[in-house]
Amino acid sequence: MQFFFATVIFFLLSVGSGASGRELFVNNLHGDDGATGQYPQSTPDRAGPVRTITKALRLALPGDRIVLAKTEAPYRESITFSGSRHSGSALRPFTLLGNGATLDGSAPVPADAWEHVAGAVFRFQPRRVAHQQLFMNDRPAPRVIAGPSDETLPALKPLEWCLYRGHVYFCVEPTKLPADYPLSYTLRQVGITLFHVDRVTIENLTIQGFQLDGVNAANNARWVNLIGLTCRGNGRSGITVGGASLVDIEACLLGNNGRAQLLTLPFSETHVRRSELLSNTAPGWVDEGGRVYIDGKRLEGGLASAVAGARGSMMP
Repeated sequence: MQFFFATVIFFLLSVGSGASGRELFVNNLHGDDGATGQYPQSTPDRAGPVRTITKALRLALPGDRIVLAKTEAPYRESITFSGSRHSGSALRPFTLLGNGATLDGSAPVPADAWEHVAGAVFRFQPRRVAHQQLFMNDRPAPRVIAGPSDETLPALKPLEWCLYRGHVYFCVEPTKLPADYPLSYTLRQVGITLFHVDRVTIENLTIQGFQLDGVNAANNARWVNLIGLTCRGNGRSGITVGGASLVDIEACLLGNNGRAQLLTLPFSETHVRRSELLSNTAPGWVDEGGRVYIDGKRLEGGLASAVAGARGSMMP
């Protein structure tokens, strides 16, 4: 009888978790979106890794764990976690394990998009101009901030750029042209969108080059844990939390984003622990609503300066 009750309790706990607990493997260089994602290496029966995170999310069930291979190339896609399919439980959260990989929303600037302005300064007009970033060698290029009341373009030194009146301006080195540099700009809008999910963990991932946000907990994203993320060079914010979402940010590094490193909106709750929000290009935290706790202390009004944490103060 005791064995019977123990078996029943174990069954109920398993069902109550709402989690399958499988692992799905992704490799953007050697994967195949026609595969099943069961193994990290390719197999003759196509049970090896899929190529895209998007495909893994289509295959996923509640409580699954998506494991990325860190390859030489960034994952160039925009992904969405939505509903119970991409949710988990306290025992088995739905997990995206980045393993140090990069999720990148940028695209190369077409060589013929540039027009000469004066001297060593050139410009081009991106498709979306409300928020924008410029990258060189897949890293945020040095930016000069133009104020909304500036009547003239700020002075630019070689390799510096500026977003001014709907154009991206870039200063080249002597004898060079913009086409001589590996320049890219933000094209995809959001790196990871979280919508009506519960118990999600995203870990050890660099998210960069998105026109709006690296991560956006858009609406009712509950018990979301963001661990060890680097969110850099996104047009609006590294992380945005809003819409009755509850998000825990731990051991993350946010910097080089356009309007805010962290943006919080009404009805949200955000806990920041052992993280660093750099003020190098924008305020560390812009407060537009919600409750925010930094290292356990409730704060209001935003932060212009960095929040000291356990990680280094320089962007990698």
